[in-house]
Amino acid sequence: MGQRSGRQETSKKLEMALTETMKAEAKVQNNEEDAEELKAKVQRLTSVFGVADLKNGLTSSFSVPAGAIGLYNVGHSCCLNSLLQVFFMNIRFTRILRRITVPLYAEQQQKNVPYQMLLLLEEMQCGKQKAVYPIALAYCLSAYKVKLFVQHDAAQLFLTLWNLIKKQMKKPELVEELSDLYTICIQEHLACQKCSFEEKKNSSMLTLPLPLLDSNCRMLKTLKDCLQCFFQPEELTDHNMCFCEQCGRKTPFLQSMKLVHLPQTLTIHLKRFCFEKAARIHKLSHYLPFPQDLDFNAVLTESQCQADDNEKAGWQYDLFAVIAHSGSISCGHYCAYIRSLTECKWYCFNDSEVCQVSWDDVKCTYGHSNLHWGETAYLLVYMKKHPQWPYPGV
Repeated sequence: MGQRSGRQETSKKLEMALTETMKAEAKVQNNEEDAEELKAKVQRLTSVFGVADLKNGLTSSFSVPAGAIGLYNVGHSCCLNSLLQVFFMNIRFTRILRRITVPLYAEQQQKNVPYQMLLLLEEMQCGKQKAVYPIALAYCLSAYKVKLFVQHDAAQLFLTLWNLIKKQMKKPELVEELSDLYTICIQEHLACQKCSFEEKKNSSMLTLPLPLLDSNCRMLKTLKDCLQCFFQPEELTDHNMCFCEQCGRKTPFLQSMKLVHLPQTLTIHLKRFCFEKAARIHKLSHYLPFPQDLDFNAVLTESQCQADDNEKAGWQYDLFAVIAHSGSISCGHYCAYIRSLTECKWYCFNDSEVCQVSWDDVKCTYGHSNLHWGETAYLLVYMKKHPQWPYPGV
């Protein structure tokens, strides 16, 4: 289916490296004012991206505040631009990205999504312009049927991007870290209502797809309601009955979902659409607030969880980003609201335009029933309050 930041983690080794670099450049220029200017540039870079993400940044400068760089729209690429900004502003993701194996040959490099993302990230962090063109990456993605000049669904494109990144990373340890960073684990329970047969199956998902309507097509009013609805047991009867191996025929089943594991970066997909008559899809624009702080232990019951106490201790989250959509199902626009992890300030990434916004601006994406073309949150990205350390790459 619209448009409108990490915590600075430095080590003594990195601080010393930056200090020595600044001294060396100041000595070459033999100018104390240049040294001060260089130091200011480093501080601007680290204010958003963190010291660990700097590469060749000591000799570059940003023309926009806090190092926030936009992406030009190159053919209905607002959806891609918004997703890329959320990826790039996630320090833990960029630390994984910086450790990829660079393809040997130019043709391989042109078709390697992680490598093209890395090149774009470097251009964004080291360039002097307010925005850059993601043309090389868009050309790379076109080889995998990600077209320009078409309307993309942010949830589907996110899955496509993530699968391409994961598939094309050659180092097994990076693939594992990427999975740990984003993957949700759910246990599906199926219980026959005619006998004692029960089946359990673990499955992984990249987003938590939450309905905005209950089983009676009534609008859900809060994110907590949506979560509880998703994990609410459902009776499978009539044409939804399942084959029972013990009964030897199709029988009514009780289906339930249990939460097993939540990742460090949790993506929630608000399913703001419903099917009407004649297979028409309608966008749901009604008001649905979401919190800055989200504790799954306070939302789900014991019967809805399949995790130990250590796992549950990490189920406290802060809102990191909101990808919002404005318009209709078939025609619209995306933008991203992202909170700088170091500054704790919100920024709106609207293609080439980037500006600081307030929490009240973000809350405007809650939606409104009378504004069907208005801006509404579509993807919510939360980050764990207290991630387990040491984290890979830190």
